[in-house]
Amino acid sequence: MAIATVPAWIAILAGPAVAQSFDDRWSIIPKAHSEPAPPQPDQTKKDEPPARPPIGQEPAPDTTTPSGTRSFNQVFSGKASFYSYTKGKTASGSPFKRDSLTAAHRSLPFGTRVRVTDLASNKSVVVRITDRGPWVRSRVLDLSLGVARILDMTDRGVVQVHAKVL
Repeated sequence: MAIATVPAWIAILAGPAVAQSFDDRWSIIPKAHSEPAPPQPDQTKKDEPPARPPIGQEPAPDTTTPSGTRSFNQVFSGKASFYSYTKGKTASGSPFKRDSLTAAHRSLPFGTRVRVTDLASNKSVVVRITDRGPWVRSRVLDLSLGVARILDMTDRGVVQVHAKVL
């Protein structure tokens, strides 16, 4: 009889911890028993200066386009390489055509037109952004084979360029 009552007394004395699951007892995230957070006040502060565009981007004199969105005159320089494969799709979903005048950029919107100038030869071409890349940190653009041929960079592979968003 004593053997049967000992587990019963242990269950009574142990309290609610026995009723908890293993995960509830050993979780590193505490269970909060509080009221929901109050709604956030208006995020704009009156004493803060207005937000400035990121470095390298300055608003154009006419800051709205016909569609009503803001446009920026963005100019950047750096190394550009070219890429060419026979089949596949770009990040924008269009088929990749290696002879077309297209390029890959990490963040510019798809369809953006950019004038790319090779600083060594001073040749330039207007390309359309259709893909994401380059995935080498030191480069700013990946150009299609068609653009590389126009800029005469196929033998060099990587060139220093100046680019301006149109």
